[in-house]
Amino acid sequence: MPQGFLSRLRLSANAFRLGINLWPPFVGTGIHVTEITPDFRSVTVRLRHGLLNRNYFGTHYGGSLFSMTDPFFAIMLLHNLPRGYVVWDKAARIDFRVPGRGDVFARFHLTDAQIADVIGHTTAGEKYEPTWTVDIVDADGQVIATVAKTLYIRRSRGSDKLADQ
Repeated sequence: MPQGFLSRLRLSANAFRLGINLWPPFVGTGIHVTEITPDFRSVTVRLRHGLLNRNYFGTHYGGSLFSMTDPFFAIMLLHNLPRGYVVWDKAARIDFRVPGRGDVFARFHLTDAQIADVIGHTTAGEKYEPTWTVDIVDADGQVIATVAKTLYIRRSRGSDKLADQ
């Protein structure tokens, strides 16, 4: 398979959800994508609290909380930009608020303003590195942790030709 093949493949939201829910790192840690809107503008992820993702204190293992947020902003954005963009996770930070003891959820949202901002900053081929945040909440809506994700975004070389296709 050529490098970047999957990033050029545009799956439907349902196909992506089914595939990622079978991805071994998510299956093994109890991470489950419960919803993706057809336009890839909203994603909801659940992390079950189980024996395999508890820490010494019986609360959610921080690595699992972090993992449940890993690819989503980049994938959502890639599906909402014109063809010919490179989108990567560049950096991330997690701020733990309170211990999580039950199932927790992350709800990602991508707005028209965020997409327009990205396009505006990358039109002439410049890189753009916005930082977006998502809260991880419990069933009662209490914030367990906040994750800040910095993306690397740039139009790829030859993207003018790709946009015409």
